[in-house]
Amino acid sequence: MCGFVGIVNKDQTPVPFDVLVGMVEKIKHRGPDDEGYLIDGPLGFYHKRLSIIDLVTGQQPMTYGPFSIVYNGEIYNYIELHDSLKKSGHAFRTTSDTEVILHMYEEFGPEFVSRLNGMFAFIIYDRRENRLMVARDHFGIKPLYYYSDRHRLLFASEIKAILAHPAVEVSPNYESVQEYLFFQYVLDEDTLFKGIYKLLPGHYFLIDLKTFQKKMVKYWEPDFTVDIYHTEEYFIWKLREYLEDAITIQLRSDVPVGAHLSGGIDSSIVTLLASRKYAGRLKTFTGAFREGPQFDEIPYAREVANACGAEMHEIFPTEKEFIEIFPRLIYYMDEPAAGPGIFPQYMVSRLASEEVKVVLGGQGGDEIFGGYTRYVIAYLEQALKGAIFETTDEGEHIVSLRSILPNLPFIREYVPMLRRFWERGLFEPMDKRYFRLIDRTESDRHILTDDFRVSLDESRIFSRFQKVFNHPNTLSYYNKMVHYDMVNNLPALLQVEDRVSMAVSLESRVPLLDQRIVDLVASMPPRMKFRGAEMKYILKRATRDLLPQKILERKDKMGFPVPLHIWAKNRVRKFFRDTLLSSRCRERGIFDSKEVERLIENQDAFSRKLWGAVNLELWFKIFIDGE
Repeated sequence: MCGFVGIVNKDQTPVPFDVLVGMVEKIKHRGPDDEGYLIDGPLGFYHKRLSIIDLVTGQQPMTYGPFSIVYNGEIYNYIELHDSLKKSGHAFRTTSDTEVILHMYEEFGPEFVSRLNGMFAFIIYDRRENRLMVARDHFGIKPLYYYSDRHRLLFASEIKAILAHPAVEVSPNYESVQEYLFFQYVLDEDTLFKGIYKLLPGHYFLIDLKTFQKKMVKYWEPDFTVDIYHTEEYFIWKLREYLEDAITIQLRSDVPVGAHLSGGIDSSIVTLLASRKYAGRLKTFTGAFREGPQFDEIPYAREVANACGAEMHEIFPTEKEFIEIFPRLIYYMDEPAAGPGIFPQYMVSRLASEEVKVVLGGQGGDEIFGGYTRYVIAYLEQALKGAIFETTDEGEHIVSLRSILPNLPFIREYVPMLRRFWERGLFEPMDKRYFRLIDRTESDRHILTDDFRVSLDESRIFSRFQKVFNHPNTLSYYNKMVHYDMVNNLPALLQVEDRVSMAVSLESRVPLLDQRIVDLVASMPPRMKFRGAEMKYILKRATRDLLPQKILERKDKMGFPVPLHIWAKNRVRKFFRDTLLSSRCRERGIFDSKEVERLIENQDAFSRKLWGAVNLELWFKIFIDGE
């Protein structure tokens, strides 16, 4: 796990070493163990390393023959690939996964990337073909950003490193700002910075270093073509096999490994499987708040830790720590994304970094296995529609009104959301309904100024949403929702996972995001995955012998809630007021000060309205105003 930067000067002028150093200095937290650089005339790389595998000979940039690489991540099947390449006549001088990538490139060309099982972002400099290959893993676990103008190409693991180049002007992309207000993330390859883009998950591109023509290739995407030939028992058996193997290969490390443990199904499965395979007593890391039981999952986490004999480490973040740390987190993040859970995630990662160098977590389970309560809400509407009109929009009843009844207690805490959802548009087409479910401006546009509200281009944003949601390969409502969240919501959550862990020089691994698992689950018939609207039905079936009964029977879903509405009545209130009611914030013309003041004084429990506003304003202050 590392960080890197790259410069290619199109006018063939040599890369200035001091500029390269100035860029990489911004991401030194990603790799405190080692560093190295390569300058070849108009091309330059600089790498910061967090040493996990092959601590002695795995330095980067690494060169093999005419190929050089800078790389961030881990290839979990590198041993199998290494052995296969050796049989084909390849000779290795290190035991690192980095060298395996270079040999794979030599053997198979750019298409080799689809054979990798891991998390990765890398640039390969091919002197033989005079080109670059720039690639990112299947799900976007590891970040990679780029900038291009008439004179240069810039690459980096974090946006702040690109901003450090003296030729880059820092400017907000206001179309992306609008998308952030709708979703709390930005769609497609855009970022909140004008002219800076992210390489999309499951993509690589080739750049000809003579013409600077770019060829973009999508090498993978989830395939929701339904497998109608296999039984539920087969899928359960195969899923368990892949889960076991994913944990096994992701425990490969030359340094200590631990696990995040929230007490939810996903992290519990990862912890329980890892504890069986780890050589030693597994250390787990859990966080909670002392403001009440609704902010505390530790009893569930202890149930899991006791079941497998794991060593528990607990932390209870405070209001004071939130005020001190939150602005720094915005800086680490580069862009505001996801929810308030970023703060406790950072605190738990910081705790873990004091004990281990690698940690496994359950990220991705909600997107793969359908773990969001909004899916139940969406299907409750579909079931009502089918029952009333005696029709279905999906060709078959994946969920009926009768079958959904036992799972309705899951939405008890979401009644306000359900009320808003049904206020208007009932029984509209699926894409419009799901857009309303995830639109975070739906109930709080009143906090925007009149001028900014008028400028919101909802039709443009909805059109971009539709392109993903109405994918021709997703015929059922369920698969459309899961596919959309996997393509858009998941990368935003993985951005958080990467930043909060790398901010404390900790490698975070997410074994549920194994390509084999995702391909298998995507191919399952939707009714099998979401039987009776039971969230994560197939995952629970595959692991019910493993999970304690108390975890299996949980009816609540916390998701690391933060007591912002309680803190907003105390010291955090001043922090929010100083941020959102400042003269600079008023001048920006996005938020209506009077409405924001009312929101601060009357913040709803678990609402993300105030969070979204504070997050965005702090981003403006830190990155645009340069405070």
